[in-house]
Amino acid sequence: MGEHAHMIKPVYFVRHGQTFWNIENKICGATDIGLTEEGKGQARQTGLLIKQHIDSNLINIDEILTSPLSRARDTALIISEITGLNVKEEPRLIEQNFGRYESTPRDGKEFAEAKKEFLNSYDGGESMLRTGQRIYNLLDDIKNDDKIYLLVAHNGIARMVRSYFEDMTNEEFASYGVPNCSITEYRFKD
Repeated sequence: MGEHAHMIKPVYFVRHGQTFWNIENKICGATDIGLTEEGKGQARQTGLLIKQHIDSNLINIDEILTSPLSRARDTALIISEITGLNVKEEPRLIEQNFGRYESTPRDGKEFAEAKKEFLNSYDGGESMLRTGQRIYNLLDDIKNDDKIYLLVAHNGIARMVRSYFEDMTNEEFASYGVPNCSITEYRFKD
């Protein structure tokens, strides 16, 4: 329980900075694609914004949990450098593996349809339900410990995290996305 017990605990989510495949409109998934210079700049801006919010007591964060993929880890490390927050790798935050769709266009028609099939593992990837299982387990764990976390991960994970806190239709879920280095706040209900 600890010091945060008296309030509805928040969790913060940041998507990694821009990658080379983001510019080329390709699906990254579990493929380890690095940040562009622009992506590193976005991470710095987000780090400064978070530091400002912490310094003005608008938010409180105890630790950063990051996906092990370099685009997220590097984003987390830049934010950590600016804020002084400790970073821990959390393997459950890794992006969903989109199997044969990795490196294909993000707005491909076939992929858009495939994303609505929650049991489809995209020929060797990971289904929506399996991805949801690990993200929901992680969020259950976070809800029940006494730290406030900033999660640094991916667009597919942003979708899962949102679905944990809010009802969505399959269509809303499949089309949901967040911009690079945007910050979203969620609150656990008691």
